[in-house]
Parts: sequence; C-alpha cells; structure tokens
Amino acid sequence: MRQHLRQRPLITLGLAVALALALGLAIGVTIARPASPGDDSAEAGFARDMIVHHSQAVNMGMMEYRNGEDPDTRRFGYDIGLTQQAQIGIMKTWLSDWGLNPTTTEPAMGWMDGEMTLVDGRMPGMASPEDIERLDAARGKDSDILFAQLMIQHHLGGVHMADAVLDRSDDPRVTHLAEVMKNGQQSEIAALRDKLTALGAPAT
Repeated sequence: MRQHLRQRPLITLGLAVALALALGLAIGVTIARPASPGDDSAEAGFARDMIVHHSQAVNMGMMEYRNGEDPDTRRFGYDIGLTQQAQIGIMKTWLSDWGLNPTTTEPAMGWMDGEMTLVDGRMPGMASPEDIERLDAARGKDSDILFAQLMIQHHLGGVHMADAVLDRSDDPRVTHLAEVMKNGQQSEIAALRDKLTALGAPAT
C-alpha cells in the first residue's frame, strides 16, 4: 500500500510533463505556421486569375471532346477539361481556407506587377470570344486543328503565369501546384504541336 502511494507523485509528475510537452508543441506549431496570404498577395491573385484561365480551357476541352474527330485530340480535350476543373477546385479551396473571396474587383494580372499586359481585356493565352465561337461551330478535323492551335497558345500563357507565381511565392501548396501545372502544360504543348504536324496543319 505504501509503495502504491509513493508511485502516485511519479505518475502525476509524468502526466504534468507530458501535458507541458504537448502544450509546448502546440504553441510551437502555432508560432511556426506561416500567415495566410493576404487579399492583395501574389498567391491570391494567381489563384483567382488561374481559375478564370482554367475555366476557359475546360470549356474548350469539352467542345473538342463533343465535336472533334481525331481520337487523340478528343482525349486531349477531355483530359484537359478534367484536370483543370480539378485544379480549379483546389484553388477555390485555398481561397476559402485563407478567408478570401474567390473573386475581386481588382484588374486581372495586377499581382504580376506589370510583367504581362492584358490583350483586349484577356489574360495571356486566352482565346477571344470570336475564337470560342469558331471552335464551338467547328466539326471534325476542323475542330481538332483549331482546338490544338488555341490550346497551345492558352497553355503558353498559363506556363508564364505559373512561372510568375513561382518567382513570387514560397507557399508550398501554391508552388507545388504551379510546378504541376507548368510541367503538365509544357508536355501537352509538345504533344499538341506533334498532333498538328500529323494533321497537316501549321503548329503555332
């Protein structure tokens, strides 16, 4: 009985040490956790602009999947649509986690500090409304060729935007996705250029 009583202080001390260590760890994690990007940050600007940029690519991809003829090019359209829609979901989650609105009244590309300018109000690589109408109306091989030409330009603009945020951000989630986007789109640019050559059309 006396031995059991003598063990109580040791058990209590052990619990106190464990609680203190846990509390210290929690405090350390809280202090070490970086602050969320602000409303005018490069990360927020990239996410908002890339959501818009990706949305057009999803639309174009689905047009090609519906209207194209070449199996490889139609598959490109479908894969681009699925991949970029998933990435839109990721970027919307970032903005929600950061407590930021998914849209802003600020001009597009402002986070790039004038590095790139808009063309007729469009971000780099984005197709014009007239181009989208042409793609929507195209059928068969005409759709395959126009889709590949427009998507190459679209991807080139997206790669430039990814490079810009990689130069400006150290947020691991943002830089990881930007690298994934850049690598994937560069690979697709090369494949689409090869496809245009196979279709007998000029590569852009």
